[in-house]
Amino acid sequence: MGERTVVIVGGGLVGSLSACYFAKRGWSVILFEKRPDVRLPENIDLVEHRSINLAISERGFSALRRLDADLEKRVKQAVVPMNGRMVHMLDGSQMSQAYDVFGKHINSVGRSALIRLLLDEAETFPGVSLRFCHEFVSADLDSGAVTIANLGNKGIATVHADLIVGADGAHSKVRRQMMPRTMMNYSQTYIEHGYCEFAMAPRDGEFAMDPNHLHIWPRGSFMLIALPNPDKSFTCTLFMPWSRFDTIKTGDDIVAFFRSNFSDTLQLIGEAAVRFEYTANPKGSLMYLKCTPYTYKGKAVILGDAAHAMVPFYGQGMNCGFEDVESLDRIMLDVLNRNRAQDDSSNRTALLTDDQLAKALDEYSASRTEDASAIVDLALENYVEMRAKVVSYTYLLRKHLEGFLHRMFPRSIIPLYTMVSFTSIPYSTVIRRWQRQTDWIRRSIKAAAIALGIGAGLVFIRAMRGNASMAHFVTRVARLLSRQTNAATATS
Repeated sequence: MGERTVVIVGGGLVGSLSACYFAKRGWSVILFEKRPDVRLPENIDLVEHRSINLAISERGFSALRRLDADLEKRVKQAVVPMNGRMVHMLDGSQMSQAYDVFGKHINSVGRSALIRLLLDEAETFPGVSLRFCHEFVSADLDSGAVTIANLGNKGIATVHADLIVGADGAHSKVRRQMMPRTMMNYSQTYIEHGYCEFAMAPRDGEFAMDPNHLHIWPRGSFMLIALPNPDKSFTCTLFMPWSRFDTIKTGDDIVAFFRSNFSDTLQLIGEAAVRFEYTANPKGSLMYLKCTPYTYKGKAVILGDAAHAMVPFYGQGMNCGFEDVESLDRIMLDVLNRNRAQDDSSNRTALLTDDQLAKALDEYSASRTEDASAIVDLALENYVEMRAKVVSYTYLLRKHLEGFLHRMFPRSIIPLYTMVSFTSIPYSTVIRRWQRQTDWIRRSIKAAAIALGIGAGLVFIRAMRGNASMAHFVTRVARLLSRQTNAATATS
């Protein structure tokens, strides 16, 4: 078999990680990205103020670790740990809510810094070609002919691919090419909320707030969050309905809005900065999508947001995309191992035959779609928790109860957030386990309440035996209630 070539469309986080994995497995890799190289100083603004800050947790680290343990270490050096949420009340008080009773934490990481690390890593592999300012135009998926436009010289070129990987985001052109050929089921939903980012600069060279928390200002139908950055700034993001955005028309309006809802933040960012950033920074929309299948005849596959875009409220978009890459690699290796000779120890998935590659991609799509759909749903549900439930007594009671049970029975009772962020349990399994666990807790609470009631009743009866007059009174009341019940039954 000759050299196998994979064309990856999209040079973002998932695309660049995919390039590393395929190169490690012996493929010749050509990555096309329509934007300029974000590693160049003049292009840094291409990723700043255009997307919500990232949180990386176990699923993301697992994919990096599988590729190269040293890469995982380098990424960990570029993150800021967040041990929990810091909830900012309207009156200015604060409440810390740890993510995990055993001290596990998620990590804030800058998108541009992580992309630069991954692109640099990709270029360490032989056979990798990174082509920026090249836009995907179309593809003949059956023949593998990929048409690309060079945005620099306006030229058009065609390259051949044994496999096409679409890592080109929620508005994927590769997915669009696949849809009519696969009879793809597809749904896309915009929510009625948008977002705008603000920068909180360091104060006297230090973080303006506690850097080891994800800060939240929950206000019911809207919220502000802030994530720390390695340069000791915070990236703040305002999420709220478009109808509220529409009411803010001037700089005075946004300052008044912050003064009413986020007065402590207004002092830390500054009125002038709030005015400027609200006017200068784009207002982004929020959407989620689901589709199936993710593959076409062993010729093409979509990964990351191209397959399952989600709202950002569980911090799992990137983690899920990285897990896509790891899962695909595991399945391709598994198919290779099932079909190679006993004396062959190669891990080069480029050696897969066309039929084996098609089988691996089909297995990937069949196993991954349920998990991706599960986290898309969880991310949407977590928005309500973050902007409203984190201050409710019911939420706090359950959180403390689950934390206590998790500490007592760490393998049997695992909070939902812990399963999602600190394990690699498949997302669909997480939901099923969470539902069973919730039912068990409810039944246990009900059983405990019944037992407590019976115990109290027995104590009461024993006490009444020593008080004849009280016992006589209780007996008369019981007989009266019995007669009323019988009469009501006869009437009906």
